[in-house]
Amino acid sequence: MLLLSNVKGKNAWIFTGLFILTIFSLVSAITFGAAEINSVDVLQCVLSDCATPMHDMVVWQVRIPRVLVGLVAGMGLACAGAILQNVTRNPLADPYLFGIISGAGLGATIATLVVTDEQMLVLPMAAFLGALFSVTIVFGIATLLRNMNHLLLTGVAVSFMLSSISHFILYLGDPFATNRVIFWLMGSLTSVEMFHFYLIATMILVTLVTIFALHRQIDALLLGDESAASLGVNVDKLRIILLALCAAVTATIVAYCGGIGFVGLMVPHIVRQLLGVTTMPLIIGSALVGGCFLVWVDVLARSILANVEIPIGIITSAIGSIFFLAIMYRTRKTG
Repeated sequence: MLLLSNVKGKNAWIFTGLFILTIFSLVSAITFGAAEINSVDVLQCVLSDCATPMHDMVVWQVRIPRVLVGLVAGMGLACAGAILQNVTRNPLADPYLFGIISGAGLGATIATLVVTDEQMLVLPMAAFLGALFSVTIVFGIATLLRNMNHLLLTGVAVSFMLSSISHFILYLGDPFATNRVIFWLMGSLTSVEMFHFYLIATMILVTLVTIFALHRQIDALLLGDESAASLGVNVDKLRIILLALCAAVTATIVAYCGGIGFVGLMVPHIVRQLLGVTTMPLIIGSALVGGCFLVWVDVLARSILANVEIPIGIITSAIGSIFFLAIMYRTRKTG
């Protein structure tokens, strides 16, 4: 009991630190950009009226929506990665490697090229259908192989297949639309609005509520399918629900932010070192760390080069590929 109380006390301090880091990241990130706006100007805009109309436009219409969407997008991708890793018991599981982002990207690509009118709801719906299609293929093939350990390898294969279809469609598409979609697929928060924040935040809230209701069953999966089934868990049903949930969250993020890879791979590994593998601490910690991580990646993307914005998917992929190799090397040494 003493050890448990110490662990809980340690986790409480860690969560407090993460909440403070999140607030600090949100406030600080708003001050970065082409227009020179310091923290005092931001505070004035939030508490009363902005000093100038330009400050009002930049803070409320550009930076705050961008920072908030970056926060919830990082939260969603990190939570999806943590869910996939716990459900599959594979430390390398990630929405990007699992084929979910490729499927969502395919659906959104088709919608972007075909639908030229209002895309506010069409885009996430098409992305969700593409992600669901990807999950169905991956889960179906793994079921036919009668080995859930092949889920990740199947996801990688499906990811390459769906990406090739997306590239083929782009190759045949209108050059102007193709360039727009290619930039979007790299991942960017350039065109986000407050509506996107509300939509993604709603999906994350639904995800957190569902995980809270099922967290004991998810923890049972860590013991193995047979052990979980002996405890009364419907393993296949639970896995399908969680995969569909990951598909929904990832698809919504991809629809508005593009293909941002490896966040769901890196963040849960970092959080496990701090908070352990239990579902609720892992998910909450992943949400906070993932949100902060993507906020600062976006700051780096729009600040590292003068007058040029780097797609955030390029940065996360560069960092994630190194992290992926490090995990493989560590797994090889401990294995």
